Amino acid sequence: MSRKGALTKGAGPGNPYGTSGFLSGERSVTQHPRDAPQFYLTAPSPCPYLPGKEERKVFTHLVGERAGELNDLLTHGGFRRSQSIAYRPACESCRACVSVRVVVDDFRPTRSMRRVLERNADLIAEMRVAMPTSEQYSVFRAYLDARHRDGGMADMTVLDYSMMVEDSHVETRMVEYRRRDADSGFTGRSSGELVAVALTDVLSDGLSMVYSFFEPDAGDRSLGTLMILDHITRAQRMELPYVYLGYWVEGSRKMDYKGRFLPQERLMPTGWVRVEG
Repeated sequence: MSRKGALTKGAGPGNPYGTSGFLSGERSVTQHPRDAPQFYLTAPSPCPYLPGKEERKVFTHLVGERAGELNDLLTHGGFRRSQSIAYRPACESCRACVSVRVVVDDFRPTRSMRRVLERNADLIAEMRVAMPTSEQYSVFRAYLDARHRDGGMADMTVLDYSMMVEDSHVETRMVEYRRRDADSGFTGRSSGELVAVALTDVLSDGLSMVYSFFEPDAGDRSLGTLMILDHITRAQRMELPYVYLGYWVEGSRKMDYKGRFLPQERLMPTGWVRVEG
């Protein structure tokens, strides 16, 4: 599949740019020297989070030797990465999408979050090189079919999934969550059943959760919450101050959960603002 084909698919984490895509109907919004990033603006498309709203995005390409440095800089400015693209909402009449990052050293899990950790004590998490596998795709496919059957990613093939994982010019990792098996007590690793996966960028000041998915039949485990808690712990061990969760959208059931991980910082017009509760 060509890169252009990947970018003109429907909206979703692998390509969250709307059915018009970034490469159709785009227009440049900047003029820069040849070695500086060029920014483009998408055509309006229906908002996936708030009914009756339209969204537009500004985006640029993350390629070349400076991709990691640029990804860091843009993430600090509220951009998100998908494949080799960094994007940010640029809606004309709405500012509902707010970038959030958890303040790792000051974070304290709530009682319900501690219960999630207890329920998943039989799982082992391992950070690995970002390499797609058929086992991951099986979980990914089941997740889409159960949770996002009508979404823009519903028709993603195994090749599309591979592109989502591999098309990265920055430091990217996969975190796999597996059931503990008989040998894992000695090795600290497990070959047990895969139940959840997170695609994660390692930034200079934190971990950025690009996309995560899990077995839909394990809904009572609250695996989405577990993966965020695990990333907070990992960032602490790596001495990184933040975990970037993407966009919090007040009033959106899909995104509202991110506001529970406190304290956090939210990117406002004046800069990053700390929120305690």
